[in-house]
Amino acid sequence: MTAKRLLALGLWPGVFFACRGTRIYTVAMLWIKALHIVFIASWFAGLFYLPRIFVNLAMVAQGSAAERERLLLMSRKLYRFMTVLAVPALALGLVLWLYYGIGRGPGQGWMHAKLGIVVLLLGYHHGCGVILRKFEAGTIQRSHIWFRWFNEAPVLMMLAAVCLVVVKPF
Repeated sequence: MTAKRLLALGLWPGVFFACRGTRIYTVAMLWIKALHIVFIASWFAGLFYLPRIFVNLAMVAQGSAAERERLLLMSRKLYRFMTVLAVPALALGLVLWLYYGIGRGPGQGWMHAKLGIVVLLLGYHHGCGVILRKFEAGTIQRSHIWFRWFNEAPVLMMLAAVCLVVVKPF
């Protein structure tokens, strides 16, 4: 395809693709935003599922070493994979914020609140790693009921972040 045809279709990088209000969106920025959403959704899938595995680990009966080891293996692999997913999700979000200026300037208080939620999510992610190491060491003292409640935290944080990004209340 020629550059002229790509330009006409809005597929040439750096070409202005759409204008919404006073902000001009480029094709590259829209691709970055799309990939950011995909990596965030994938990271959240891990944040939702890993504590669910913790519920099952907390319920493993004494003497069920094979089941415990299988769940620990699943947990380790999932934690490693969701860490890999979190890195591009955060990097792409930083590009959108710092390079493209999304959420910068006056009247963008929603972005500060969202960044606070991102910090909480990073802490939650790290906390999952700490809990996993305690399960591996056999020193965990929490019940499966506690892990069921622990599993609800990323749902609430995702709800808050999506509402902030879509509604932009302040």
